[in-house]
Amino acid sequence: MSASIAASSLTTSLLRYGRSRALWLMLLVAPLGARYMLPFEDGGGIKIAVGDALPVMTSPFLGVSLGIIVSTLVLPIAWLYLRSNTTRRQPWQVEEVTAGSRVAIALGRFVADAAVLLGVLAALNLAGIYLSTFMLEGDALNIAELSFAMWIVAGPAMIGVAALRILFDARPLLRSGFGDFAYFCFWIGSITAGIATDKAEHPGFVANMWDFAGFVTPLKYGAPPGTDSFSIGGGFAATGTIDLDVMAGLLSPGYIESRFAWVGIAFALVVIAGLIYAPHKARKKAVLAGRLGALLNAGAPPRVVPNAPAAQRAIADALGLVVAEFRLIGAGRAFLILAGVVALITAFAPDFRHVGSAAALLLLLFALSAHAGRSEARGLLALTKVAPSAPMTRRGAFILAGALWSTLLALPAAASTSPTDVLPLAASTGAGAALVAIVLSALTSSSFAARLVLLVLWYGYVSM
Repeated sequence: MSASIAASSLTTSLLRYGRSRALWLMLLVAPLGARYMLPFEDGGGIKIAVGDALPVMTSPFLGVSLGIIVSTLVLPIAWLYLRSNTTRRQPWQVEEVTAGSRVAIALGRFVADAAVLLGVLAALNLAGIYLSTFMLEGDALNIAELSFAMWIVAGPAMIGVAALRILFDARPLLRSGFGDFAYFCFWIGSITAGIATDKAEHPGFVANMWDFAGFVTPLKYGAPPGTDSFSIGGGFAATGTIDLDVMAGLLSPGYIESRFAWVGIAFALVVIAGLIYAPHKARKKAVLAGRLGALLNAGAPPRVVPNAPAAQRAIADALGLVVAEFRLIGAGRAFLILAGVVALITAFAPDFRHVGSAAALLLLLFALSAHAGRSEARGLLALTKVAPSAPMTRRGAFILAGALWSTLLALPAAASTSPTDVLPLAASTGAGAALVAIVLSALTSSSFAARLVLLVLWYGYVSM
């Protein structure tokens, strides 16, 4: 019985994926990322330095480089695709009242998600073989070593993301925007947790289990003795070259076992997701009692005046539209309280660029994505097309309102430092965040994509 349910869930999900046009775009993400992120000899792409030297390009190192692309670029996009693709809507109204096993349903959907993500890896594998003809000299190409390095590094990570999607869909809190924020924290942690492997004196299974992304050991184990550091990205100087025995790192004690252990953990998470699955319920508005509730709850709307005269046409329609967007972005007393906290941070923070501006953008990205998602909902968008202001005018007002909110939060910092240094940065970052939010919400008719992309961009902005 459970096997039949799992097979039905698998085939249904695969058929829905097959009808998705976005699947073909997803298959192009990794190959395009490989073209612009691989470390080319002419200085293009990202830099991967071991001991302040650039490794000599070999087939195994090229495979590990493709795995790094998956960890830094493809994993967030894979999560975005899994949470917003054609299978995001499921017939839970029927499934949750039947006697079918939730574990079986979860396993079927997990295998379908993993198959799609592994298909992305297959496309990346072909792209890597093609690019190797330009990056490797002579007969240095070894397709088996290149493919083995890429799959052993990136395969478990992709399967793990598919398992997390099933786990997060099992609980009401993780189905919401909080789940996207939780995944963002997991993704950042999965990259930085490899530091434990970097500092380990005796690499082995336990040390490798800290490296979910899987690329630390291949870079470190095969390095010459005395090499104790590596860097990935840009903004650092690397002189000379270094020979890495990447295959020795891939075959080092405990590495392959750790990669298969992560695959086993992924299946375990799916089983747990089926066991802890919580049915959908009608949303209830949380009402807080006491003084805290009176402070945070919006309260009753004002009384209707039955004999009020008809509203007159506004003198400045554009200004009124900007004011309306400004108020809707900052709706809610909780937002205003947090905005006050951020204003205090900007007033006393010594570094506005990395502290005050980062705090303001972190608050605004949630507010901007939420309001943009509401404004660009399919049903509401059809209604707003009959309004006096065109949708593109409203979107322009939204971007301007985002810049005004960011500027307003930066005013305390401008009062204590140089306004010419603070206010242009605040206005430009606020307008940029609003632009990303409204464009992605208009394309997806939801706030999910905008929120996740803005979180990734915020992390890059803070770490620059």
